[in-house]
Amino acid sequence: MNPIYDKIVVLGSDHNGVDLKKTVKEQLFGDGYFCIDVGPYSVDKKVDYVDYAMIVGKIIDNNEAKWGILICGTGVGMSMVANRLANVRASLVHNLETAHKSREHNNANVLCLGAWINSPEANLEIVRTWLNQSFGEGRHVPRVEKFSREGTNDRIIFTNGIFDIIHSGHIHLLKFAKSLGGKLVVGINSDRATKILKGESRPINDEQSRKAILDSLDCVDQVIIFDDINTVDIIKKLKPDVLVKGGEWTVREVRDRDKIPSEIEIKICPLIPGFSTTEIMKKVQERKISPEYNKEKYDKTATE
Repeated sequence: MNPIYDKIVVLGSDHNGVDLKKTVKEQLFGDGYFCIDVGPYSVDKKVDYVDYAMIVGKIIDNNEAKWGILICGTGVGMSMVANRLANVRASLVHNLETAHKSREHNNANVLCLGAWINSPEANLEIVRTWLNQSFGEGRHVPRVEKFSREGTNDRIIFTNGIFDIIHSGHIHLLKFAKSLGGKLVVGINSDRATKILKGESRPINDEQSRKAILDSLDCVDQVIIFDDINTVDIIKKLKPDVLVKGGEWTVREVRDRDKIPSEIEIKICPLIPGFSTTEIMKKVQERKISPEYNKEKYDKTATE
């Protein structure tokens, strides 16, 4: 993502929040942020908080800026209005713990403050805490996605893997990807590429069999076999709107590692512990029972 985009903060208030907005803006400039103040600029004329909440909310909803800060007497009205927009996650914050958790757990992108509730100094500390806290990702991603539907059914969602032996972890990933809305396209590595990645003993199932299994799932719209060990070329051709990866990586780590263009949104689906094809194959090998043991078990069962 463009580093300048990450530093853009859009501010709005009603007449009750004008003075605090000015103070917040001064702090943000000092911390290296670029501020866009949509008004108002005077405490003398009363205005409707709804108008300014909608202006800031629409800017965030259209992805024209990363952060928004709204200020009124309590912050309540601002948060209620801003949250009517699909891509806005506005958090009403009156203390540092909520500032921290609303970013870590809820991935809030708009901060709503109450000029009447806290001192300017306390609100400034809330702003700094809120902006410095990153989204925790991991287990929080599926929860946030349940209420963050952009409402675009024409998006292309892409995920990839070998999908050699389908297990619960795969189903969890695919259902999560499909829940983001739009067409889910699954890329699977060819048999040749799989051998390079996993060794000569893989895949267990050939590429056509793997494709057929995935094609039979209701959550999958299309399956593409690609003959490569990375996704750079297929992503260039497909140009998905959203890339879904399973794992413990962060969005930034995936973008840097896989060279994902900034215009493609990345979602990380946390893996279900204990479910991987490698682990399943290992368990199968460990549980192999000798013919002698089978015979003894059979004889014992037959005499009971």
